Amino acid sequence: MSTLAVAAQPERIDSPTRRSLRRLMRHRTAMLGLAIVVLFVMIAVLAPLVAPYDPTRTSWTAIRRAPSALHWFGTDENGRDVLSRVIWGARASLLAGVVSVGIAMAAGVPIGMLAGFRGGWIDALISRFTDAMLACPFLILAIALAAFLGPALENAMIAIGISATPIFIRLARGATMAAKVEDYVEAARAIGNPRWRVAVRHILPNIVPPLLVQATLTIATAIIAEASLSFLGLGQQPPAPSWGSMLNTAQRFMEQAPWMAIFPGLSIVLVVLGFNLLGDGLRDAFDPRSR
Repeated sequence: MSTLAVAAQPERIDSPTRRSLRRLMRHRTAMLGLAIVVLFVMIAVLAPLVAPYDPTRTSWTAIRRAPSALHWFGTDENGRDVLSRVIWGARASLLAGVVSVGIAMAAGVPIGMLAGFRGGWIDALISRFTDAMLACPFLILAIALAAFLGPALENAMIAIGISATPIFIRLARGATMAAKVEDYVEAARAIGNPRWRVAVRHILPNIVPPLLVQATLTIATAIIAEASLSFLGLGQQPPAPSWGSMLNTAQRFMEQAPWMAIFPGLSIVLVVLGFNLLGDGLRDAFDPRSR
């Protein structure tokens, strides 16, 4: 009886997604990167609860105090707690990274899929436009767009998103061109599916893994770009905390108060390292041939 019950149970199919997740879980450096990313995300989300002080409150009796039990990361030139500003600055950096990459994917993936799926003059036109944008260095283009739009965190996110769009156009185009000649796509066409359905239901789900890997790596680049724009005064505006603007202020007090630059700079290094480690792990998990 038990044998019949076991035989009656459907065989569990080991899907590629499950295999990829298992490979990711066994990837130690990827798990380290994920832990770092989750830590900073939790810090950003819980900033009102974990920050010991108001990040904008000044104290003229505690100007440039060294790290102590009262102020773990010291204070800045206006007596503001550096730890609180680093915690709240994580919100600006992570928000800029996620939103700007979301903008780049929302614009780049459909355009890239259109170029790769249709081909012909549409592909040629989009490819030449993408090459022209890629010819300009990413950060230079972001600075130019941010200066044109005006100094604000929202404008910085838009500028970074537009600058990163060509990366996703090219990746989506190449992945679509590789997927559209597969047998399952030809079968979907043969049974009469319209082009939009073939692209959305059969091609898009199969090009998500490389797009996810690229998005993770681009978030790290976007965080550095946001810090650079804030350092130049084109991102988050004072007194709102941002790691880049904190570094801009700290450069005038490197000898008197080096902690003003050490802790925001170390935060940028750690969160970028976390996203890069996670992105490398995702690439190895979804494409074992890259190892």
